[in-house]
Amino acid sequence: MKLAIQNVRQLWQTGRKKMSRRILHWQMRGQPETEILAAERKLRGVEQFDKLQRADIVVVSFGKSGRTWLRVMISHLFRVMYGLPENAVLGFDNFHNLNKSVPKTFFTHDNYIKDYTGDPHSKAPFYHKRVILLARDPRDVAVSQFFQWKFRIKPTKVAINNYPPQGSDISLFDFVMGDNGGSMQAVTDYLNLWAREVDKMEHFHLLRYEDLRARPRQELRQLLDFMGVNATEAHVNAAVDYSSYENMKKMESSQQFRLAGGRMMPRDKDNPNSYKVRRAKVGGYRDYFTDEEVAAIDRRLAETLDPLFNYK
Repeated sequence: MKLAIQNVRQLWQTGRKKMSRRILHWQMRGQPETEILAAERKLRGVEQFDKLQRADIVVVSFGKSGRTWLRVMISHLFRVMYGLPENAVLGFDNFHNLNKSVPKTFFTHDNYIKDYTGDPHSKAPFYHKRVILLARDPRDVAVSQFFQWKFRIKPTKVAINNYPPQGSDISLFDFVMGDNGGSMQAVTDYLNLWAREVDKMEHFHLLRYEDLRARPRQELRQLLDFMGVNATEAHVNAAVDYSSYENMKKMESSQQFRLAGGRMMPRDKDNPNSYKVRRAKVGGYRDYFTDEEVAAIDRRLAETLDPLFNYK
C-alpha cells in the first residue's frame, strides 16, 4: 500500500514539473528562444534548490559518470536492510517515506541551481550539506556523452544544456574536444569548480568511479560510513553483487526498472550504444581514437584538470 502511494506521488510530482515548464513556454511564446531557455533553467533551478535544502545526503555528478550504477547499488542495499519493495529505486524521499532510517538522498547533476542563485562561480548552497562528488575520467565521460547525445538525449535537453543540434554531422573527436555541454572541457570545468570549493565544504566525500570499479566493497563501505549508514558486510556484498555490470545490463534489457522512468531503459534494444548501461569500461575512450588523437586528448586533460582527481 505504501509503495503504491509512493508511485502515485512520484508520478504526480513528475507531471507537475512537466506542466509547470509547459505553462512557462506558453506564457513566453513569441519571445526569443534564449530568454525562454534562461527562464526554464531558472525554473529548474528552483526545483533543484528546494530538494537540496531538504536533503540529508547530496550525490553530485556530471552526466554519464556512473550515477545510475551507484544509485542501483545503494537502492538495493537499503531494500535489503529495511525490507523495502523489490525493484524500487531510491529517489530523494521515497525510501525515507517508507522507512525513516533511510536518509533523504538527492541525486543531482547540479545543472541549474546557479541559474536560480545567480552565482555560477561557487557552491555556496552546498557548503553545509553532506556532499558526495562522484567523479569519472573526463575522457570517458565525454565519449559516453557523445553516445548519449546521439542515441538517448531528449530533444528538450539539447539546447538548454548546450549540446550540438541533433543530427549534426560532428565526429566523436570533434565532439570530445569541442565547446559543447558534453565535451571534455565541460566536464573538466565542472570538476575544477568543485575542486576550488572543496575547502569550504563542511562534509565532503570524493568518490571516483574508477576506484568504485576496482574496489567496490571497500569504496562502498567508506561511502556508507560517510553517509552514517550502519550496514553489515552481508548488506554491502548483496548491493555490490546486485549492481554488477552483467546484472545491470540484464535488468535494463528486461525493463526491470520501468517504473523509474525512461532514463533506465534502452532507446533501441538492438543498438548497444542506446543503452543507459553501455560499456562501463575504465579508459575505454582509447578504443575510439587514433594514437595521435589519444595523445591530443591526454595532453588537453593534463593541461586543464585539477590534480585533486588524479587523472593522468
